Amino acid sequence: MLEKMDKFFDKRLDTYDSHQLNCIFAAKEFYPYTANCLPKKTSAKVLDLGCGTGLELEEYFSLNPQAQITGIDLAPGMLDALRKKFSDKSLTLILGSYFDVPFGQDSFDAAVSVESLHHFTKEEKIPLYVKLRKSLNQGGYFILTDYFSLSDQEELFHRQEFLRLKKQQNVKNNEIFHFDTPLTVAHEKQALIAGGFSQVVILKRWGATFTLKASK
Repeated sequence: MLEKMDKFFDKRLDTYDSHQLNCIFAAKEFYPYTANCLPKKTSAKVLDLGCGTGLELEEYFSLNPQAQITGIDLAPGMLDALRKKFSDKSLTLILGSYFDVPFGQDSFDAAVSVESLHHFTKEEKIPLYVKLRKSLNQGGYFILTDYFSLSDQEELFHRQEFLRLKKQQNVKNNEIFHFDTPLTVAHEKQALIAGGFSQVVILKRWGATFTLKASK
């Protein structure tokens, strides 16, 4: 049964951090690694897409306590938990879809997303990446840590299954429901390049999870 994205995560809020860290392969490695890829300069401005409870930010604030974070998430409970975790930090939290929220232009030194973007198609991501690239300062970059399909066949299977369930439940196309439909790394890189990023490189891999860096 498909669940709306915000309801899915808020329903699991009490166990979310434990699940992410203990049930996802190499999570205790990729959250710190991702944080270490973000800018260390004092008061760096970073945009976090699908920030959730801020597991990557726990690591990042230990490296850069003065960082200024703008976090966007659909789940109000997640944002409340994040706000309580870091009540002494510079946080601007926005409830909404990062597809809809304006990012501004030349506003951030870097952007990051961890375990969030694997719910969307290449076609959906390209306009998001256009907007994201414009929001970055000169020399800015986007760090994406997520899990990916390891073949075109796997990617197609997930997408077809999602479409089957949407049809079965009469889901409207403009509603965001939780279902994992990871792209292949090749297709993710194509979406980032189509969004205007000049270079996309793989920084590290843990099984099906990769960290990509897309440079403005």
